[in-house]
Amino acid sequence: MKLAQHYGDKPAAELPMLFQRILSNTTLDWFRRRKTRNALFSNMSEFSASGDDGDFDLLETLESLTNSEGTESAQDATERAQILHAIEVQIQELPERQREAFLMRYWEEMDVAETAVAMGCSEGSVKTHCSRAVHALSKALSAKGIKL
Repeated sequence: MKLAQHYGDKPAAELPMLFQRILSNTTLDWFRRRKTRNALFSNMSEFSASGDDGDFDLLETLESLTNSEGTESAQDATERAQILHAIEVQIQELPERQREAFLMRYWEEMDVAETAVAMGCSEGSVKTHCSRAVHALSKALSAKGIKL
């Protein structure tokens, strides 16, 4: 829709490139919105446990969560956020086709055939782009001391 609305007057030869850019930006925007939404809103169904009397006390639930072994310290949460930010930066620095293939395959969880159709290329090209993206990310993150 964006392509038709904003770029209908462009030459036909430019449309595939514009479509890929729109697809890439829209995908990245969706992930950013999802990340922000997840950070701002907690799923209240996680707090739905109630006692025998049916009363629910949020403070008791939060206290039990903070006393459990599975909670993350502030330092761990900060380190995790820094690593995720570094990964996002490295993904942005990938060549466009590698970034698109990587995001579709591993973040959107599309299979190779679906990704090939969406990108307008062969399945072998998708595999090549994904492999190159993974190797480039691994190399760049290892250089920063991040071991995944």
